[in-house]
Amino acid sequence: MDFEAVRSELTLALVGVYMAACIAIGFWAMRRTQSSRDFFVAGRQLGTWVTSIAVFSTTLSGFGFVGGPGLVYSMGITSIWMIMTAVTGFVLTFALLGKRLRLISEARDSVSLPDVVAARYASPATGGLVALAIVCGVLGYLATQILAMATVLQDILGAALGGEALSLEACAAVSVAVLVVYCTTGGIIASVYTDVMQGAMMVVAAVLVVLAANAAMEGGFPAMGLALGLDDPEAIGPWGTLGMLGSLSFFCLFMLGTAGQPHVITKLMMTERPADAKRILPLSLAGYTLSALLWVSIGLAMRAVVISGGLDPLETSNAAAPTFLQVYAHPLLAGVVFAGLLAAIMSTADAFLNIGAAAVVHDLPKWWRGRPLQNEVRSARVAIVFIAIVGAVFALYSHYVNARLIAFLGVFGSATFAAALVPVVALGFSWRRATARAANLAIAASLVINIGMEVFGIRLPLGIHGGIVAILASLTLFFGVSLLEPAPKLPADVEAAFDA
Repeated sequence: MDFEAVRSELTLALVGVYMAACIAIGFWAMRRTQSSRDFFVAGRQLGTWVTSIAVFSTTLSGFGFVGGPGLVYSMGITSIWMIMTAVTGFVLTFALLGKRLRLISEARDSVSLPDVVAARYASPATGGLVALAIVCGVLGYLATQILAMATVLQDILGAALGGEALSLEACAAVSVAVLVVYCTTGGIIASVYTDVMQGAMMVVAAVLVVLAANAAMEGGFPAMGLALGLDDPEAIGPWGTLGMLGSLSFFCLFMLGTAGQPHVITKLMMTERPADAKRILPLSLAGYTLSALLWVSIGLAMRAVVISGGLDPLETSNAAAPTFLQVYAHPLLAGVVFAGLLAAIMSTADAFLNIGAAAVVHDLPKWWRGRPLQNEVRSARVAIVFIAIVGAVFALYSHYVNARLIAFLGVFGSATFAAALVPVVALGFSWRRATARAANLAIAASLVINIGMEVFGIRLPLGIHGGIVAILASLTLFFGVSLLEPAPKLPADVEAAFDA
């Protein structure tokens, strides 16, 4: 069979099968979702392999598989620092939180990260501020996923049906509709098992994509490196086109920031046993490292091919991954990777919708009025629809008005999470001396700085990312205020978790 003759149709068919599978997983998961604990934390029954795949695949998502190649295409190897430091971030996350977070969540029967934080600090206000930070970060990160979904789907439909078969707005609407259906039916269980399907696909596909990228230009990666070096030596230098300080700001942001990503650390609350964390870490690291090959290889190949005149310049950097798959990958591989891309994007978007809905219907009401909303599962499903619509509007606004790269929307969301949660959660769950007042001030300051810099378009010189300022301010307040105040008396179950 001549697969090239039906490349676009084959890709569209595989993506259609994947979307149908998502909906089927959602309805299957709905039968296993009987309570808010099932909906938000999968009943704390996930096994080692399932959690391992879910952790690394959630981390990469549309940010890594669409935004990552776009960053490499536009800025050279600058973003390789994100990949390298995320590995360090995994180790920090598991070392600081892997066991203790799970123990406290079980002791208090917590269904969300803010629940556990409120228990750790004996302060509903701290849990409420964490919930507020999650909602703010979710909007930026969710917009990344929705914009990535719409970009990929528009490219697939355009190739199969000709021209712009659907506008970006229509593609965003279709993507959000499928996402909402399986997210509202199956909750976090649907998200996790979609992660498993996507993670397994991407590990295999990433290795094959590296081979395809090497064949995209005669002479392979050495020839690409030569072409990139002749065009712009900085593009393949150790810091890329962003420069040393800008790259090091990514280094710090992602090294520390991984331990503050709620869609990742919440999954540590879902395992069957607290001791599972030590087995999950190496499996997650291996999967992440292999899958990240797709990020770098596609970006470098597309930049080199365009520079050498083998392909017209891309309209946007975000088109690097879709264009590569349509032009240079074998049709079957392209179809599988496109389906995997959507799987990566949608499963992570589902995780964000889930933690965002938990914040809206469970955590913020507990802060405001002392109890969550009634019928949490039904309320969460309504909240998911609302958050998805707001995220889509934010994504399209950013694309047309602010012209942000997908990856930088993701960096904003990641920075918001990191500055607010790394001190309070990652460090606070390892340092008994931390106080509730210090945690509250750290979260509030980080939100003001991150959101203020984004809203007012404040950019730092030398490519330094503003998220670093927010993290430094948050850490300074957290440690400074904690040391100035008397040492807190921890609840007995929290003390027991610290001693475990």
